[in-house]
Amino acid sequence: MSMDDTVEEDDFIEEDEILLGNSVEDEDEILLGNSVEDEDEILLGNSVEDEAFIEEDEILLQNAVHCPDCDDLMGHIILREKPKGQGTDYLLKCEECSKVHTVNIRPPPVVNIPFILTEGPSSITRVVEIDGDEILELEDVFQEDDKLWSINQIEMKDGRYVKHCEASLIVRASALRCDMVRVKLTMTSGEDSSSDVLTVPADKTFTAGNLMDLEGHTWRIRAIHMGHARTLRGTVEARDIKRMYLHEPPVPEYFAPRTPRERRQAWKEGKLGFNPNPVLPKEIIKKGVAPTNKRKTKRPRN
Repeated sequence: MSMDDTVEEDDFIEEDEILLGNSVEDEDEILLGNSVEDEDEILLGNSVEDEAFIEEDEILLQNAVHCPDCDDLMGHIILREKPKGQGTDYLLKCEECSKVHTVNIRPPPVVNIPFILTEGPSSITRVVEIDGDEILELEDVFQEDDKLWSINQIEMKDGRYVKHCEASLIVRASALRCDMVRVKLTMTSGEDSSSDVLTVPADKTFTAGNLMDLEGHTWRIRAIHMGHARTLRGTVEARDIKRMYLHEPPVPEYFAPRTPRERRQAWKEGKLGFNPNPVLPKEIIKKGVAPTNKRKTKRPRN
């Protein structure tokens, strides 16, 4: 072995010792120090940087347009802004590739769509101005003549009826009033029946079996018909009601005893005049009886 090899090996050993010393003592100190103090600083720093990154994204999104060189939505710097007609021309510079180009912003054309507005048995036609690029869908609600209307039919220029369409392709549409609805009534008094219509808010509820006052008369809601089902006790919103059936509630005279036997029974129960010792009705007596569930034991035979 040569002298040069010996020197290199000694240097190598010293280098290992230095590394080992750092790994045993200094490395632990560095790790412990970073875990206690620097880690918090790093986390706080990251949170601040993340917030700044989010804010930067929000700013970029405000001026994000399509860049012809990047072929993607990129953030831009507005160099010049010039009003033109009802729109504006912008001279922009891409923040990514520094491409300078012009973007022309123009409002969409306005189209006139005839709407057939139906309120109960009557219908009128109104021409409504709508942006040409707006998408209309069935059951969309809009305001006209201080009333709310819901779209129920859309007809395109080619004659097709669709569920949604761009306004520029619509030839006509129809809508129904949705803030107030007409509830059809069938009122029965004895053997006579008559029809009427009640105009109420769409969210008003009716409960079958309840009493309601109508034009000075009291009626009981016998049933509520909803088209696909009928309820005798449920609660239904007015917008879902097809027809309500009202019956005249029975008057107190209806329950008055008619035969001598009924009158004697009524007097016994204290319903007619004073009775110091009234007899309770059978249904009350039966309700008050507490039946025993004990089974009788058979007596042993001798």
